Amino acid sequence: MTSKAEGFSTKAIHAGQSPLQWSHRAVVPPLVMSTTFQQDGPAEFKDFDYGRSGNPMRKVLETCLAALEDGEHCITFSSGLGATTSITSLLETGDHLLAGDDLYGGTNRFIQNCLKKQGITYSFTDMTKVENVINAIQPNTKMVWLETPTNPLMKLINIKDVADSLKSHRQDIILVVDNTFLTCYFQKPLELGADIVIYSLSKYMNGHSDVIMGAAITNKHDLAKRLRFFQNAMGIVPSPFDCFMVNRGLKTLELRMQQHMKNSLAVAKFLESHPCVERVFHPYLPSHPQHELALKQTTGHSGMISFYLKGDERKFLKELKIFTLAESLGGYESLAELPSLMTHASIPEDMRLALGITDKLIRLSVGIETEQDLIADIKQALDACQ
Repeated sequence: MTSKAEGFSTKAIHAGQSPLQWSHRAVVPPLVMSTTFQQDGPAEFKDFDYGRSGNPMRKVLETCLAALEDGEHCITFSSGLGATTSITSLLETGDHLLAGDDLYGGTNRFIQNCLKKQGITYSFTDMTKVENVINAIQPNTKMVWLETPTNPLMKLINIKDVADSLKSHRQDIILVVDNTFLTCYFQKPLELGADIVIYSLSKYMNGHSDVIMGAAITNKHDLAKRLRFFQNAMGIVPSPFDCFMVNRGLKTLELRMQQHMKNSLAVAKFLESHPCVERVFHPYLPSHPQHELALKQTTGHSGMISFYLKGDERKFLKELKIFTLAESLGGYESLAELPSLMTHASIPEDMRLALGITDKLIRLSVGIETEQDLIADIKQALDACQ
């Protein structure tokens, strides 16, 4: 780009991908599938030497993602859990990781089953109260990991307050924020004090439910250097084609997030008015206990909604016609799932129940279909399950 661009979609379309970068001047960044690159002499190469260590399409995507996040460095991985593996590799035997108690099931499972094999201890706490975080810090705590909004209960965590409290308490603790639910369009954790932002790019950033990939973005040069080493040494790199697909998905991210927001709020308001629904969780509903924090910390909300159903949950899910019963989220299509038996089934039952993840809790990923059709589908399914 030849001039300073501030607009989100302008960055998404142009950052790191001017046609002047390549001799053929293609407007769409070229997909380079080569696993190796010619060298001028032994160990004399330009930007790339081997596909695991770097690829032109991956570089384009990482440059664009860093620009959208207003970050310095982006490192992409073959999955969101690949990014998790790399970030937690910053820890050493004897270190302690503190995590939020309402996490994505895969992250929770990874923490409980993998870290202890590496001699890393962990604990969980409700991070909606900053004092809980500080009180849970141990002498060997080196990383704090949070999601906001949480999955699946949509609780909000004040990132700035947590970051400020941590840094005043201990400078050596790395704050990691999973921003998958909102993306950098609605929330900027780095600006609020996070050290690393992690994404499952499989979700909203790609937006088409056809790629598995993850990313870590940071302003810390030392952390970026170590994460880049892990990316290469562990071999958890994304394919050039997947990078191409995510880069393409970013071009419509702003438009998609606006429609997800519009549709999800309409569906949430309808759910709140229906007699078969006990409670709805959507941060932009005034009834949400942290509604004011949502307005302060974010500029909008995605398509994610959770609610407690009064009727038969299996009947409700089977009666849906437009919403598809499936795991994952963030695609253009609307999905519905039962966290207790699907995305969060690996979490111990006592922990699920303590959090409120019962068989009556439904999670929706509201897509970008026509609003009236989505509401009509929800209505007929609710009516059928009473």
